[in-house]
Amino acid sequence: EEINAAGGILGRSIEITHFDTQSNPGVSRAAVQKALDLDPYVVLGPIYSSSTKVNMQLTRQAGVPQIVGSEASVITEMGNPFIFRTSLSQAASMPKLANYIRDGIGAKSVAVLWVNNDFGRGGRDAFVAEMEKRGIKVVADISSEVGQSDFAADVVKIKQAAPDAAFVYLHEEESARFLREARKQGLDVPLIGETTLLNQKVIELAGEAANGVRGHVGLSADAPLPSIAAFRDKFVARYDTTPDHNAIKGYLAVYTVKEITERIGGFDRKAFADALHCTTITLEQEPGILIETSWDDKGDVDRVSFLAEVVDGKQKIVDTLPPLGVTCN
Repeated sequence: EEINAAGGILGRSIEITHFDTQSNPGVSRAAVQKALDLDPYVVLGPIYSSSTKVNMQLTRQAGVPQIVGSEASVITEMGNPFIFRTSLSQAASMPKLANYIRDGIGAKSVAVLWVNNDFGRGGRDAFVAEMEKRGIKVVADISSEVGQSDFAADVVKIKQAAPDAAFVYLHEEESARFLREARKQGLDVPLIGETTLLNQKVIELAGEAANGVRGHVGLSADAPLPSIAAFRDKFVARYDTTPDHNAIKGYLAVYTVKEITERIGGFDRKAFADALHCTTITLEQEPGILIETSWDDKGDVDRVSFLAEVVDGKQKIVDTLPPLGVTCN
């Protein structure tokens, strides 16, 4: 709406067609095929890593850039020149989180609870590798299922392992269920996670059980940045709800399309993909990017990120972490 009201991209209005993937890999593949039948310039989404893994080959074969919110490391390790992220990958996030567990928590041992899909396995593997590098012992390694409703047994396993901290890597709904069960059983260890443990949806679903949760977030509406605050205010005024990290991803994805298209001076898909590799978009170049963002030669992003804690039902940013630095071959 904002871009079209200002004249569109190179004088052309943006037209968006929505497809519901239902967070189902099979449905998402069919949806992407339908999208490609419309001959799009760019495909935005999905977010769910397992869905992206099965549908990204379609956009690759069609030569259509695809900008996704997925975080599983494998997404950008398959040599696809048309895939780009809007969020940090697990490979970028886990070292930052691991340093916090070692230096901020002082943990010597951890329990790991993860969801058994591409997203969860990728995060678990990256996290465990970072723990090994820092000499932190994994005393419980617990997998759970997508949509799991009962986490009583998982909480018991964590309590029995007696870790210094527990790393929880689930989807939002499952995270909220786990937190409620952890509170019910009186689990008394630091609960550490990534964005999917600390975001607005989890806080709303888990209620008071979310208080005290800590971890690393790549994008947050509570980030101490004027650009993010302005976006948050506009979003709340428009939709009467606080934007989560997925809303931020979607917003900056569209402005990424705008900026790169204006740089290449036309609507050339291959030129778009080439231009987005190994580049940086600053706020001075495009305020809609919200946070200065760089992409490497694989389509992974790099930017500042944040350490956060849930306090009194709100996400509180406690530190800002610098970018890791983009490497291009």
